[in-house]
Amino acid sequence: MTQQEPTEGAPLAGRTVLVTGGNRGIGLAIGLGVARAGARVVLWGRDEAANAAAAAQIEAAGGQVLALRCDVSDEAQVQETFARTLAEVGTVDSVFANAGVNGRTAPFLEQTTQDWRQVLGVNLDGVIFTLRAALAHLVERGEGGSLVAVGSVASRVVVRNHSPYTVSKAAVVGLMRSLAVEYARYGVRANALLPGWVDTEMTSGASDAFRDQVVRRTPVRRFGTPDDFTRVAVFLADPTLTFHTGDSVLVDGGYLAV
Repeated sequence: MTQQEPTEGAPLAGRTVLVTGGNRGIGLAIGLGVARAGARVVLWGRDEAANAAAAAQIEAAGGQVLALRCDVSDEAQVQETFARTLAEVGTVDSVFANAGVNGRTAPFLEQTTQDWRQVLGVNLDGVIFTLRAALAHLVERGEGGSLVAVGSVASRVVVRNHSPYTVSKAAVVGLMRSLAVEYARYGVRANALLPGWVDTEMTSGASDAFRDQVVRRTPVRRFGTPDDFTRVAVFLADPTLTFHTGDSVLVDGGYLAV
């Protein structure tokens, strides 16, 4: 397997990048970033109206995009949607398993089995289902590729009263390290992307006191924005970076360095 040469100004030209939960927030920013780098983008999301709006935004930025409805917690639906993706675009080169939910705010003893299943069903099972489908395609194709799971700083620090979320994000890091070891011989890279505190719908309900506490601890003195992830997404999908795998890439403004 030979290393591919980068294309000046469009390092992802000719590549197809799949982004789950790609219709808003960090997922949409990833889609915009890789589209600007020349990739064709496939967005998966449960909200068809949001899918259409996200696709229109990527097209307005000059990108090629296919938006499909998919609930990643449903294994059969993932398999069907991945098959449809291949039927529409032919191949997939990189996957960002980004779809996630925050879950209910409650102490561990008050988190019900349903609460756990709802969060793990999307944040862990959804990642497994998505990457399993993609990995089978990449191995069969034999040209390598990039798998990225979007985790969180919550994989390394506790988010109080969100034990299902914390557990799901820690598990994702372990999963990506396992895939990196098992599938390096196929030219498949597997990495985790760990956002810090970012202004998205998921954090929109945070109190002013909590936000102030986070900003005081963060060396760059602000919350992140989805735009902070556009270039790192291109880096993670770049086919020339064949030696970068098994990593957890922090984009947290220095939050965990304190």
